[in-house]
Amino acid sequence: MKNHFSFITLEDAFALEKAISPDSRVLIIGAGLIGLKCAEGLHDRVKSIMVCDLADKILSSILDQDTAPMVQKFLEMHGIDFCLSDSVVRFDGDKAIMKSGKVIDFDILVTAVGVRANTALIAEIGGTVNRGIVVNSEMRTSLDNVYAAGDCTEGFDLSFGDNRVLALLPNAYIQGFTAGINMAGGTKSFDNAIPMNSIGILGLHVMTAGSYTSEKDGGTVYMQKDDTSCKKFFVRDGLLKGYILVDKVERGGIYTSLIREQTPLETVDFDLLKENASFMAFSSESRRKKFGDVV
Repeated sequence: MKNHFSFITLEDAFALEKAISPDSRVLIIGAGLIGLKCAEGLHDRVKSIMVCDLADKILSSILDQDTAPMVQKFLEMHGIDFCLSDSVVRFDGDKAIMKSGKVIDFDILVTAVGVRANTALIAEIGGTVNRGIVVNSEMRTSLDNVYAAGDCTEGFDLSFGDNRVLALLPNAYIQGFTAGINMAGGTKSFDNAIPMNSIGILGLHVMTAGSYTSEKDGGTVYMQKDDTSCKKFFVRDGLLKGYILVDKVERGGIYTSLIREQTPLETVDFDLLKENASFMAFSSESRRKKFGDVV
């Protein structure tokens, strides 16, 4: 297929940019972070954009049934169309034949389904590999004197309480720092990694972190929602386990720190925090520990 592109490298973006025109009809396979950022980049530069995904909602790895439709509606208002819970069966020239029977016309095809890190090196020499290279809190693999860090690893996820692949730049940075210190003979551990994402699409900002517990899991969900924004908090065992912010994301890092530090919610004014992320919700003693005498 002549006009088939991926969207992973800068070179991919340059090649796609050269191929498009104001009359282009673009089909993007993948409604995740990569696919939507691609759609944003093409917005107002092509005739139409259709984003398809097998999942039943956009950004399915970070949004839920309450928040995904809000973001989708916003993007549809800006001319981006979606075909969800569907997949391409075959291509017939400039037509995509979907499993549902729907036919989508296109001139440009973009595959935006992400990549998987190469773990073959460790697997081939006998290291333990699941979805990623298994490491402990010091970034040691199962092999003597062999360390790993970054997207290729599977380490402890504090919010879920088990090992997972967390292919995120902040975690990769801290993992690399931790591995470097230990390889140099020092002592360092990293045991409070959590999933977190912050993305802006056409002016709408979304911020998420942690795990999304539910009442079925013994948790409690708090939600504040209107037509254009949403704050959703997931609490279990007296701790904030996760959150989703749509539109109103100011000082969202405060919520992230609550998850990372496993701060008991009984020690803060959580009602105030749900309304407005502010350090005034913390005790003066807690603020002194964080900021010194300037509180």
